[in-house]
Amino acid sequence: MDAEFLSDGAVWLSPPAVSDIDAITTLCQEPSIGAWTTMPVPYHRADAEKFIYDIVGPGWATRSPTWALRPGDGGPVVGMIGLSPLYPRRDDNQAEIGFWLSPTARGRGLMTRAAQLVTAAALDPAALAFERVEWRAFTGNHASAAVARRSGFHFEGLIRGGGMQRGTRRDIWVAGRLRADPSTPGPNWPPGV
Repeated sequence: MDAEFLSDGAVWLSPPAVSDIDAITTLCQEPSIGAWTTMPVPYHRADAEKFIYDIVGPGWATRSPTWALRPGDGGPVVGMIGLSPLYPRRDDNQAEIGFWLSPTARGRGLMTRAAQLVTAAALDPAALAFERVEWRAFTGNHASAAVARRSGFHFEGLIRGGGMQRGTRRDIWVAGRLRADPSTPGPNWPPGV
């Protein structure tokens, strides 16, 4: 499996490039993206440049890949999805999945498809070879939780004050998927997810 480029024929995932900087900058002006992520708010072009040069490039060399979600082969960026180490780093065989999607691309199942592709590559012993993928989101992020649930993650609970967002400590939901777990919707999610 070539984990660098993933597609199921409905979504295309590829590493974001320098040519995507302006599009990323524009997309990250959306208030709903900043509300649920730890990215800088306001988001400037320099933030997108730092993301491409300091996170995306080096990440592929350290099993922390990032993909741009595109609705067609070579199409424009409409979202981002990636894997990163869990902090504090507990072991090298698990990663955390994170993602965001432009409002214009929501409601079509694109992020669920992307999360399924990334999770499959993450857990595949012939690809990224993680044993566990963890999902975390600030409590109340039902859209992100729905993607994780539909992608086979099992809800594991609430971590009080478990996340920091621009200097404010917030509660987070956590879910996990193991290599042996099916890709079908996971159980025990909070009502409304």
